[in-house]
Amino acid sequence: MIGAPLPLVWNVTNDVEGWPDLFTEYQSAQVLHRDGDTVRFRLTMHPDPDGTVWSWVSERTADPVTRQVHAHRVETGPFEYMRLHWLYSTEPDGGTRMTWIQDFDLRADAPIDNRAMEVRLNTNTPQQMAIIRDKIEQLARQRGLEVDDDE
Repeated sequence: MIGAPLPLVWNVTNDVEGWPDLFTEYQSAQVLHRDGDTVRFRLTMHPDPDGTVWSWVSERTADPVTRQVHAHRVETGPFEYMRLHWLYSTEPDGGTRMTWIQDFDLRADAPIDNRAMEVRLNTNTPQQMAIIRDKIEQLARQRGLEVDDDE
């Protein structure tokens, strides 16, 4: 739940170039190609504790009518596939519910198994979503768009 209007949440979270300021894990986001509502981009993470820098290419298609985004990794790395589905909806209090569904399968030679990756995602995703929520709510307050919880 994000205490901000859906149009603001939609615009901020679909600004791929701005993801390094939105997500704490991304060092850079480079747009490689745009075609209408589809964007292909390279994400590069900050170095992990071992100093390894992970990078991959993904593609996402945003549907502003249904307020859904479908994405997948083009460069799959250790994954057989990685697909993401983002859903946005306005809540009765005027806030926005943003839901991420991550569907994946790791390759047999991946350094970890599916269960370990699930644990990583289920640990990291709520942390990143909370950071995103806080940043967007702060932006909403700065723009005078905050949601009134008393209504």
